[in-house]
Amino acid sequence: MATKTIKKIARVVLGITGGIAAYKSAELTRLLRKTDIEVQVVMTEAGAKFITPVTMQALSGNPVFMDAWDSRIDNNMAHIELSRAADAILIAPASADFIAKLASGFANDLLSTLVLARQPTCTLLVAPAMNREMWENPATQRNIARLLADGVTILGPDLGEQACGETGLGRMLEPSALLDAILGLNTNGSLSGKHALVTAGPTFEPIDPVRGITNSSSGKMGYSIVQALTAAGASVTLISGPTAITPPACTKFLWVGTASQMLEAVKANLAGVDMFFSVAAVADYTPAAPQIHKIKKADANLSIEMVPTVDILAWVAAQNYPPFCVGFSAESDNVVEYAVKKRKNKGIPLIVANLATTAIGSDENEITLIDDAGQHPVPKAPKTAVARIIVEHAARLLAQQTPKKSTLKSVKHA
Repeated sequence: MATKTIKKIARVVLGITGGIAAYKSAELTRLLRKTDIEVQVVMTEAGAKFITPVTMQALSGNPVFMDAWDSRIDNNMAHIELSRAADAILIAPASADFIAKLASGFANDLLSTLVLARQPTCTLLVAPAMNREMWENPATQRNIARLLADGVTILGPDLGEQACGETGLGRMLEPSALLDAILGLNTNGSLSGKHALVTAGPTFEPIDPVRGITNSSSGKMGYSIVQALTAAGASVTLISGPTAITPPACTKFLWVGTASQMLEAVKANLAGVDMFFSVAAVADYTPAAPQIHKIKKADANLSIEMVPTVDILAWVAAQNYPPFCVGFSAESDNVVEYAVKKRKNKGIPLIVANLATTAIGSDENEITLIDDAGQHPVPKAPKTAVARIIVEHAARLLAQQTPKKSTLKSVKHA
């Protein structure tokens, strides 16, 4: 398969807008410089309230620009000169206000004008940072949807404690994750132009308001798959159950809780997907009737009626024109035998078999890839390295397939 070569990212314009997360931009600048990427900082007036241009100039080694009429640019066209020299533009942090500007095409300051004037070969990445209520506001979500439709890469946000004291989705991704996203652009693109959908982490099936059924999946394998896909040039949508680790940089990120929520998220994001990696440890059963109030402890035994959940991977694979499906099989015994059966029953081209008792929660994994050609053992290695092997194996198999269009069918139970 011929691959699309993506030029090496040598110069990045780092846009800093108003938000407390601007302090992370200092560390991000240091990391970028450490990898020999030149950084040109452009700030909004609000951004300069949180971190000074002097600091960013010292870290970047370049003068910082804020004014569209800056006389340091010979022709007074900073928005043209700065954007033409950049391989990528990263807005980090990107405030709700600036995201609204981008979505509407406003150009009333240097940074927004520079973004609008960029050439098609200049990648635009946006790292949102705001209060959780602002992030969840329908207006912000409409703006994010518009940017995604325009081909803009959205990095994050992350879930966690915020400067305002609240906890939720809206934190800017850590500098190391944003660096990974930039470095992911430096690829010969074995999956360039492809769109992958990944599920990761566990699901949580509520019994009552304070109790539920889940498993010990950490999300590390699924998140490593996302990193490997990004490094291979794919755009990635990640749907994650509750985890305690920072999500990797990706094109689109969604938090879900239950198996049914994960199914609905997959259905809503399946159109146009080339590859589906079903890494999540989805609950096989869920309580038939979760209680509205906390169940009080009693001396008598407690019985909870459980009903089967929908097998998400089987449903995706059963579509008329499904994406290339990669399943994961974690077993406590007969690992390969059970995985072979699962692959056949679900009708998928590739399944990854691993021993649950040693893989779950660990930073390492030992797997067996199973496809039409047979079994391919992969020795124990860090999950990041194992993920790269899985993704490249899947990419080779995908290259051998005839392109298909995605068509959705009705939901079927496992």
